[in-house]
Amino acid sequence: MFIPLEKLKEYALNFGVLLDDTALERFDTYGRLLAEWNEKINLTAITDPEGIALKHFADSLSVLKYCEIGEGASLIDVGTGAGFPGLALLIARPDIKLTLLDSTKKKLTVIEDILSNIGLSAELLHSRAEEAGQKEEYREKFDFATARAVANLRELSEYCLPFVKKSGSFISMKAAKADEEISGAKKAIAVLGGKIEKAESFVLGEAGERNIIMIKKVSSTPGKYPRPSAKIAKNPLE
Repeated sequence: MFIPLEKLKEYALNFGVLLDDTALERFDTYGRLLAEWNEKINLTAITDPEGIALKHFADSLSVLKYCEIGEGASLIDVGTGAGFPGLALLIARPDIKLTLLDSTKKKLTVIEDILSNIGLSAELLHSRAEEAGQKEEYREKFDFATARAVANLRELSEYCLPFVKKSGSFISMKAAKADEEISGAKKAIAVLGGKIEKAESFVLGEAGERNIIMIKKVSSTPGKYPRPSAKIAKNPLE
């Protein structure tokens, strides 16, 4: 056993998520492979088993407490990195139709190996978000988009909302002090066809404050968005 599974089970229950033995075994394999791959590729600064269980796995599972993700919902995890939150959500909810997007091929190679070892499947999309968001097969095709990224919510919304179908939601995961980002992003979100539905704040044990921001897609995103990343960075939506 690599991950402290009883602790992970307890963390998950705090979010109303019951992990069965199969899910726990998959999380254990995920954690072990993540640590092994991290010696070859820089995936995460958190490599200790307890840290992985709390700051990656439990953090990802918090989405299921605050967001109602229906049976068989389609979800794209934008900038998935080492698979957070998307792959962790799939382990807890194998019914989700998952797409994992990242611009770094090596990271998707790692995820492919993990999926193979835990016996689950997902679509792996090697692309920049602003390019995939302009493609017909991905644009406004998902019930949910998730991102656990360091980018400002204003810019992040331009990358993520184009993937979400009308009446779907973009779920943004943030650390502490999200209020300022939320107020600064409201106009941009409206331009992109979204509306902030709710923001939930909670404390993730010793990891500290976390925030989950739910943005509802109320109208189609205008065709010119997302713009190229250089334009998003230079001229963020006001």
